[in-house]
Amino acid sequence: MPPALIVSGVVVDFSLPRDYTPAALFAAAPLVAAPLLSALGTAVCGAAALIALLGTLYFFGGPSWGDAVMTVATMGVVAVLALGINRLVRRVNQQLVSARGIAEAAQLAVLPVPPARIGGLDVAARYEAAQSDARIGGDLYAVQDTPYGVRLIVGDVRGKGLGSVDAVAVVIGAFREAAEEEATLEGVALRLERALQREGGRRRGLDQFEGFTTAVLVEVPAADPGRLRIVNRGHPAPLLLVGGTLRYLEPSVPALPLGMHELGCWPDRADAEQLPPGAQLLLYTDGLSESRDERGVFYDPVRRLSGERFDGPEALLDMLVADVRRHAGGGNADDMALLVLRRRAAEAEPGPDAGTGAGTGGGTGPGE
Repeated sequence: MPPALIVSGVVVDFSLPRDYTPAALFAAAPLVAAPLLSALGTAVCGAAALIALLGTLYFFGGPSWGDAVMTVATMGVVAVLALGINRLVRRVNQQLVSARGIAEAAQLAVLPVPPARIGGLDVAARYEAAQSDARIGGDLYAVQDTPYGVRLIVGDVRGKGLGSVDAVAVVIGAFREAAEEEATLEGVALRLERALQREGGRRRGLDQFEGFTTAVLVEVPAADPGRLRIVNRGHPAPLLLVGGTLRYLEPSVPALPLGMHELGCWPDRADAEQLPPGAQLLLYTDGLSESRDERGVFYDPVRRLSGERFDGPEALLDMLVADVRRHAGGGNADDMALLVLRRRAAEAEPGPDAGTGAGTGGGTGPGE
C-alpha cells in the first residue's frame, strides 16, 4: 500500500488544479508503512513520499510559497512520527512474543504432551484454546502410568481463559499424586474432591462457593488391558470407537461435578466397560459437543465420525480438530481438550513358515 499511495498522490496532483496538492496521500504512506515494515522500510517510505511531494511541487506547481513550505514541513514531521510509531509497534510485538512464550511454557508445565505410547496403549492429546492469544484455559487432561494401570483424566474448570489456569494446576497436581497412591479410581475421585474443597476455602468471592470442575476419570487396569473403569463427575460421556461404530459410555448413576459437595455427597461408583483390541476411546470437553455452526446447530461427533476408520489417535484428532473448525466457521467459543487412547489390535502368532518378526499382543506390552 505505501508505494500505491505515493503513486496515487502523484497522479492526483497531476489531475488537480495548480492550487491543490494531495499532501494527505503522501503523508499516509509512511503512516501505513510504520506497523507493517521495518524501521529501514519505514524510513525509505517516508523519504520517498517527501521526495515525491517536492517533485510534484516543482514540476506541477502548487499553492503559495508559504503554503508549500508548511506542506513540506508537515510531511517531514509525519515521516519522523512514523518512525516513532514503528519503534513502538516493534516493542509491543516483542512483548507479545515473550508473553506467548511464557504461555507455552506454562502449558507444557501444567499440561505436558503425553508420550505416544504408555502402559501398552497408544495415546494422543490436543488442546484448542478459545482465546486466540492463549495457549491454555480452563480445560485439562492428564495421563499417568501407575502401579494399578494407566489412569487418565479430562476435565473442565468453571470459567475459561487464563483466569482458570490456577484451578487447572490444582486438579492436575492432585490427580498425579492420587493416581500413584490410591488403589481404586473411586479413591482418586475422592482425593480430587478434597483438593478442590481446600482450594475453595482459600478463594474469595464467587469462586469460593461456585467453583467446580466436571471430570471423567478412566483406568485401564495393568492386569486386564481389555477392560475400562470409568468415574464420571458431571462430564460429557466418553466415546468408544470400535471399527466404524461409536457408542457413548454413559454413567450408570449420574453424579455432581467435583467441588459441589455442598449440594450433595455420596460414594463414587466406577462403571466397567470393555476395550476390544483396536478400539479407541475419545475423551473430550464440551468445547467439542457444544461447538455451533452459523445456524446454531451443535457439533455431533457420532454423526461425523460414524463409518470412519483411523490409523491411530493422532489421525483421529487431526480429523476431529479440522472438522470442528469447519463446523464452527474457523473459531470456537469455548476451550476444547481432546484425549484419545487406543488398544492396539492383537497380531496373529507367527506360524512355522512366518518371517522372523514376532507378533505383539495389543495392549499387553510394557509402556515406553
